[in-house]
Amino acid sequence: MTGTAAKRAKIMPKIGTHNGTFHCDEVLACFMLQQLPEYTDSEIIRTRDSELLKQCDIVVDVGGVYDPKKHCYDHHQRTFKETMNSLCPEKRWTTKLSSAGLVYLHFGNRVIAQIMKTKPDEPITQIIYDKVYENFVEEIDAVDNGISQSDEAPRYTVSTTISSRVGHFNPKWNETNVKEIDGFNKALALVGSEFIDRVDYYHNNWWPARTLVEEAMQQRYECDPSGEIISLNEGGCPWKDHLFSLEAEMKLNPSIKFVLYRDTNDKWRVQCVPLRLNSFENRLGLLEDWRGIRDQALTDLSGIPGCIFVHASGFIGGNNTYNGALTMARKTLEKRHFTNGE
Repeated sequence: MTGTAAKRAKIMPKIGTHNGTFHCDEVLACFMLQQLPEYTDSEIIRTRDSELLKQCDIVVDVGGVYDPKKHCYDHHQRTFKETMNSLCPEKRWTTKLSSAGLVYLHFGNRVIAQIMKTKPDEPITQIIYDKVYENFVEEIDAVDNGISQSDEAPRYTVSTTISSRVGHFNPKWNETNVKEIDGFNKALALVGSEFIDRVDYYHNNWWPARTLVEEAMQQRYECDPSGEIISLNEGGCPWKDHLFSLEAEMKLNPSIKFVLYRDTNDKWRVQCVPLRLNSFENRLGLLEDWRGIRDQALTDLSGIPGCIFVHASGFIGGNNTYNGALTMARKTLEKRHFTNGE
């Protein structure tokens, strides 16, 4: 080894994690650390040898120690019960942390800022930090710690989560001459790509949509006197969680029941607001008689020109014009009022 090469090897930072079967949490932990300037050129040391781990600058998911002062971030020890909320009380999440969650807790703001080219203390960095934990990292924490999504038996199996896909990169039991590190590196590339994609989405697509939703909600009585229908100026923008958070902030009563927007064919959609985020139940579904009916048959049945369809579950419908979509929402509201004797 030349003097230059020896010097480079000596100063190259080392991230320690375990060898053997790898999981999504330590893969993500390693990827996030490598986004930071101090670990950009780091080497990942995969071992359970305590002497080798002592030579690492930071250790994740192995070693049986959680001690930020020593840069040790394991969660397997029997005494470990930490969550986002227990370590950072202003955060509401109570899922037990994995090595991914621990690294995200201590370094996540800087990682997000590095990717978005913002500062760690900027409000937008904190907003995206929270959103990425809730919609990416927490799932990985839960899966690695064996926490079920629901207390009830699932109706079907979800086998395509990112944790599952990472697992498939491990050598198969009957494969020979397979290098474990090759699979780990493939997993690192997959997890890293999806993590950056999620940050980019929330920063450049999800967050700008809030302004559009807020404007539509402020103008809801111009859309319809009921105040229960809003119209978005831009179709395709993510509106649901903005609507729920803004309703709470604005203390809206009555709540929004329908959202109108243009689709990619320049037609109009009327979509029901769900009971809660990620729910398949609606606050008010489109009329039962219209469901599963299309085109002229729907126009004749409803008496509304230009109808295209109403989904069989009643959560969304389409019309050729804005006025047609608005009328579909209004007739549903009128029927609700009539049924309730209002």
